[in-house]
This record gives sequence, C-alpha cells and structure tokens, in this order.
Amino acid sequence: MGKHSKAARVRARSLVAATALVVLSGFGVAGTALADDGHVEGTPCTDEVRACVDLGAKKAWLIEDGKVVRGPVPISPGAPGHETPKGAFSVEWKDTNHKSVEYDGAPMPFAVFFAEGGIAFHEGKLDGRSHGCVRLRHEDAVEFYNFLEVGDAVEVH
Repeated sequence: MGKHSKAARVRARSLVAATALVVLSGFGVAGTALADDGHVEGTPCTDEVRACVDLGAKKAWLIEDGKVVRGPVPISPGAPGHETPKGAFSVEWKDTNHKSVEYDGAPMPFAVFFAEGGIAFHEGKLDGRSHGCVRLRHEDAVEFYNFLEVGDAVEVH
C-alpha cells in the first residue's frame, strides 16, 4: 500500500473536510450568524446606513460607523393603503416646520424627507397611523432631524 495506510488517508480527508467546514462557516455558508456580516447588530439594516426602520417591529435607529447611536425608538408607520415604502433610500431634504401639501396643511415638524411622495421621518402621534411617513416622538424627531444630512442612506424593512 505504500507509505500511507488507508487509515491515514481517511484521517487526512476528515481533516480536510473539517477545515473546509470551518473556512466556509466563516463566510456564512454553513448558516452561522456572523458578528461582522455587514449588518448593524440588533437591526435589520446594513452598516452603510445612517437611519434604519423596522416596520414590523415599529422601531427605528440612528447609526454611525456601523454602530447604533440612538434607538431603538418607537415609530408609527403608514396605515393600510398608505404603507411606508420599503427599500433603500437617501435623505432628499429637511424642513423644521413643514406643512403637508397633500394632506391639507397637516403639520410635519422636524421633517426629514427620504422617499418619493413626500415620505419623511417627522414628529407625530404614535397611537395612529400615517399616510406613509414614519412618525416619531418629539425628542426622537428632533434627534433624527439634527443627525441626518441630505444624502445620508436610509433603509426601511
């Protein structure tokens, strides 16, 4: 049989297979959750964003350099038929005392617009649903307004 016995070859193959499994699991192939998988811990969002929204959980976060700096904070998303759009967006513009053109001058204090159709983060009651915006408590709306800049990435899940 030569220099290497059958048992030695089986052990070598087992070692190669185990090594491959460890390497592949490091890339997430084996289904192992990674600490540094490109997502911000505790959120559904990538580490490239500055604002993150989880509609199902009714929570939002502010993120800097891949770390949560505020949140989770409670939100009120859009009502059925006026759902808050999901996806990747960027901050388009801001207005501290905005009045809605679409909804009879409804106040939208500390509005941070990020999606088509006038969708924004803004101060509002959390006990009702919006026409697509992400409503925040006063103190959270102020923080979102002050933290976010035009061009900043926003993800809504």
